[in-house]
Amino acid sequence: MTTPGPSGGSACTPEQMAARGNRRPVNLALQGGGAHGAFAWGVLDRLLEDDRLAIEAVSATSAGAVNAVAMAYGTSLGGPAGARAKLAELWREVSDGSGLYGSMYPAWVDQWMKHNNISTDFSPTYMYFQALTQVFSPYALNPFDFNPLRDLLQRLVDFDKLRQCPHATRLFLSATNVRSGKIRVFENHELSSDAVLASACLPYIFKAVEIDGEAYWDGGYMGNPAIFPLIYKGASRDVVIVHINPLTRTDVPKTAPAIADRINEISFNSSLMREMRAIAFVTRLLDEGSLDGTRYSRMLIHSIRNDAEMAQYSAASKFNTDWDFLQRLRDQGRLAAGTWLEQDFDKVGRESSIDIVDTFM
Repeated sequence: MTTPGPSGGSACTPEQMAARGNRRPVNLALQGGGAHGAFAWGVLDRLLEDDRLAIEAVSATSAGAVNAVAMAYGTSLGGPAGARAKLAELWREVSDGSGLYGSMYPAWVDQWMKHNNISTDFSPTYMYFQALTQVFSPYALNPFDFNPLRDLLQRLVDFDKLRQCPHATRLFLSATNVRSGKIRVFENHELSSDAVLASACLPYIFKAVEIDGEAYWDGGYMGNPAIFPLIYKGASRDVVIVHINPLTRTDVPKTAPAIADRINEISFNSSLMREMRAIAFVTRLLDEGSLDGTRYSRMLIHSIRNDAEMAQYSAASKFNTDWDFLQRLRDQGRLAAGTWLEQDFDKVGRESSIDIVDTFM
């Protein structure tokens, strides 16, 4: 993997440079994870609140793409404050059942079970829902392609304005091409509600999203999130990864649902792990002097995560749009981001704040 320096990517516009001021520029990488994306909402809310950072580009997948679009559009309307307001509006509507999967699966059943100390791993509604999707495709279960997220996006985001706004945060939204198996990255000039839906298309719930004659599924299969767009086209060499899926777990799963959950986590982390290994390899070659430092850039990697918190929740809770649950995840995200700012902000622009080899290899 070659890693060209930031000069080989797309430079900021003069307006963006002026808006940055003395703030330190960073790129963000947002994972997907259904309702667990509320954790990333909290992270974004805290980062936007801190006036020492300038978010220049975001690579995102699935729920991460939904967060990214809301943040970028809010920024274009009213800067960081506008972004925070738009994110809050997004998740309030998600909780009202008008977005993500809230209208596809009655998550209140799991809330009732949790209140009565019954494991959500064995939610009869969720297990029935899962069984249906193993037998019937969305072309049979959802023939009219009902998707509450489509209406939510069209209501909250003016994609025409977002595509044309020169000050909008640069976005890279990943989707998986069903036929070729390759990753497709949608950039600002290509943004639409369909592009976001493609990035968040769970193939066992929704029909593949067709754009320009090609069919797409969730981007998490090939990039969760993709880092390479930030390497080749981002103006900053700092990448802050916002993790949703736990990298590590302390216990070995032994129940069927727990095993399935862990397989899902490993699968959706695999593409990120591969890219991080490639970055570690290039970094080692730079350290050894085997690569020309004027042609290849040392990427600075940062990580905001809380594996202990996110490991508590089963895959069923990714459908849980209860407002109390979303607020808990938001608050945990804000806390994780605050901890990172306190401990690692001074490393931005200077060095990675994680050991890439220890974390990903």
